[in-house]
Amino acid sequence: MGEQQHVKFPQEVIDEYAALGVDLLALFSAGHLGNRMGVQISEASADRVVGTMPVEGNTQPYGLLHGGASAVLAETLGSIGSMLHGGSSKIAVGVDLNCTHHRGVRSGLVTGVATPVHRGRSTATYEILITDESDKRVCTARLTCLLRDVKPGDEELIRGAN
Repeated sequence: MGEQQHVKFPQEVIDEYAALGVDLLALFSAGHLGNRMGVQISEASADRVVGTMPVEGNTQPYGLLHGGASAVLAETLGSIGSMLHGGSSKIAVGVDLNCTHHRGVRSGLVTGVATPVHRGRSTATYEILITDESDKRVCTARLTCLLRDVKPGDEELIRGAN
């Protein structure tokens, strides 16, 4: 995730989290698992989250992109969108993820784009489209996150997101 510093955030998000002293890039990143898998976030807002992941290193025994890797990318992008929708007073926790795998990919980068289906007070649902370098759909996923209020003691979770 060495390119993480180039993530495009809306200015109001930058201002909100800067006022809290929270490391925005760490909080809205792919986390430890995503880092190991090479996930890179390039754009992040409640309306759209974009990220990429290499196929190499994330394959199953047949040499195809592992379905679980697609799920990691999808949950990462949908969770970031949900967190941005909820704002600094909420924590987003994934409660349902489903993925439909349309085609295999053996090399290159896949790109995921998460867009909201529903943004409520207590839940947020995002559709995540994952495509290959030829813009062919590899996977369609849907993630629903519970948005719960930040409680005393959660500050350590938020500040130490990575």
